[in-house]
Amino acid sequence: MSLGQELAPHLPFLRRYARALTGSQQHGDAYVRACLEAIVAAPGDFPRDVDARLGLYGMFQRIWSSTNDNDEPEAAPPEGDREGIARARLSRITPLSRQALLLTAMEGFTSEDVAYLIGVTPEDVNRLVSEALEEIERQTQAEVLIIEDEPIIAMDLETIVRDLGHDVTGVAVTRDEAVAQALAHRPGLVLADIQLADDSSGIDAVKDILARFSVPVIFITAFPERLLTGERPEPTFLITKPFQRSTVKAAIAQALFFDESTVPA
Repeated sequence: MSLGQELAPHLPFLRRYARALTGSQQHGDAYVRACLEAIVAAPGDFPRDVDARLGLYGMFQRIWSSTNDNDEPEAAPPEGDREGIARARLSRITPLSRQALLLTAMEGFTSEDVAYLIGVTPEDVNRLVSEALEEIERQTQAEVLIIEDEPIIAMDLETIVRDLGHDVTGVAVTRDEAVAQALAHRPGLVLADIQLADDSSGIDAVKDILARFSVPVIFITAFPERLLTGERPEPTFLITKPFQRSTVKAAIAQALFFDESTVPA
């Protein structure tokens, strides 16, 4: 099997991580492209002493760490004030702690794997994750709209959201209901399933909402590969079903991290 064939199954999930880390599909996908270009240019530098997935993320981390103050690669142009927002957040959560949290909670790596990826000890990883979680507890709270047609999943999400200290503005099960609820009580964050009860799309519901006002969105799907191709406009934040509580917590924290409305004056 060629190196390209080994890496292909892992690329969608690397895009998920990169987008969550940068708060942008555009910036995240640019980092992934830079990573792949580096591998193609020097395949002999790809680590063969670890499995392909860990090696791929390791190459990505090398690209990320080599940039100055986490500036995006040249392929990604500026995106409004988002980078300034991120820098304001970075003054309170260090980049390394965010990486450790996302790599463990969202990508499912062990502390030992993350230690390899970011160049620290497993004990340091645990400390960094604890630091990030402590900062999340102090993060500005948001009002959350949940768009989910499966009652059990909706209840689970509502419990997680409330346990994190956020409020739930409502639970919508169709596109029209989601838009109506968003307009009636403007949320600070949207959690949206892809497929809704009346065969409508959570993506279309979000597009309708975003046409009225800006709000951070986290999509939830059982088929993440379909929304992580890098070939078209796609979600920045994505949770895979079935999800873990820690994954939802990390995704919410990261989405709010980049949201303009939650940056202190």
